[in-house]
Amino acid sequence: MPASATKSLRVAVLADSDTRWKWGALTAQRLTPADAEVRLDGYLLRGRATPTARQLQEVGVRADSLSEVTGVEFLHAMGQEPYDVLVLALVGGGVQAMLHGLRTVWGTGRRPVVVTGYVGVVYEKLADGLLLRHGADLVLANSRHDADRFRAVYEGVGADASAVTEVALPFLGGAPYAGEHDPYTVVFAAQPSVPDNRRDRTYLLDRLIRHARKHPEREVLLKLRSKPGEHTTHIEELPYQKLVQGKDVPANFRLVYGHMGEVLDRTDLLVTVSSTAALEALHRRVPTVVLTDLGVREALGNHHFTGSGCLASWDQLDAGHRPAPDEEWVARQGVAADGSYDTAFDAARERIAKLLDRADGLPPLTPYYTPETAPGYLPGILARHHLGPDGAPLPGAPTADKAPGPVRQIVRRAARGAYRHGVQRVAPVIRRMGEL
Repeated sequence: MPASATKSLRVAVLADSDTRWKWGALTAQRLTPADAEVRLDGYLLRGRATPTARQLQEVGVRADSLSEVTGVEFLHAMGQEPYDVLVLALVGGGVQAMLHGLRTVWGTGRRPVVVTGYVGVVYEKLADGLLLRHGADLVLANSRHDADRFRAVYEGVGADASAVTEVALPFLGGAPYAGEHDPYTVVFAAQPSVPDNRRDRTYLLDRLIRHARKHPEREVLLKLRSKPGEHTTHIEELPYQKLVQGKDVPANFRLVYGHMGEVLDRTDLLVTVSSTAALEALHRRVPTVVLTDLGVREALGNHHFTGSGCLASWDQLDAGHRPAPDEEWVARQGVAADGSYDTAFDAARERIAKLLDRADGLPPLTPYYTPETAPGYLPGILARHHLGPDGAPLPGAPTADKAPGPVRQIVRRAARGAYRHGVQRVAPVIRRMGEL
């Protein structure tokens, strides 16, 4: 990268939820040289999971500017603002729509390096999600295991696999586990959509409470991702906050929010079904258990941890089981518990520097999906973001010069609240009535 570019870089991140904003913003920081003066502009894609101010504060990543936009408004901004790097922290369909929209906006002119990837463990829709992300300059893989899988998918369909770049999760860190705390603390890391039914979620809650009652000398924490009415990456129809209401809980059991890293600072045993928090804990060598009580199943995502040495049940934990992770498995999963984390992003930074150094600029974006290769699939994905088959905004699509007035903004917030109320309260009632 030229000396002038090292001194100043403009980076944009487009995210559609609190977890993806965390991943995108931290990835942007990891991908830029430590000695660079970086301006970070954040864009939050308007939708059901747009993070609240509390969620953004909890993530703890600050940007020089932060604005809520529709997809078309974002594309309009990208046509006006000169950036060096753009990180797309979205679901696969959102990434694909933005790639086509950006291709149309930028044409053959100069453009930033486009980066995308995954927030955590990739345990479902591997081919679908990857092909929707194809076309970015860098498709980040959080481990050697993922990088191998990603390349195999792209090469298997005849797509260019050179964008796949091995890194690690950008939010790993914190002091290594140094021994038991007083009191010994057990943390269950909850997930919004795993498991996805009342029976299983109630079972896990009851077992956590039972563990607290069985071990009164321990502090037992239920770590929650969001408060009722908020959404994260996945819809949470049955939040644990509501399931615990009316239950008799011991004094050493409580619910906690906040930054996962701060919770891990006082954790002696991290328990989860399949949360990415397990990888954060393993990075710090905190004893970690992935539960088998509900089976080891693809639908739960805990199948990803086969071979890890972390699989165990509540019965085993109640009896005092201490997991011992398999070092080879941990190394392949990008956990970097061996101290290699400091260099995990070197290859990605070098690649970005070379792309920014190209005197002739970067070629137009070339996603694998086109109106010719996926005529029955791509148009629907683009239409959900008000884009036509050519990536251009559809007639009537909102643009930055048609920003909503204060009344419309209030209506939007009310509509979003009504949607969340319907998801978390009305839909479960209707489902139960249908089972009668």
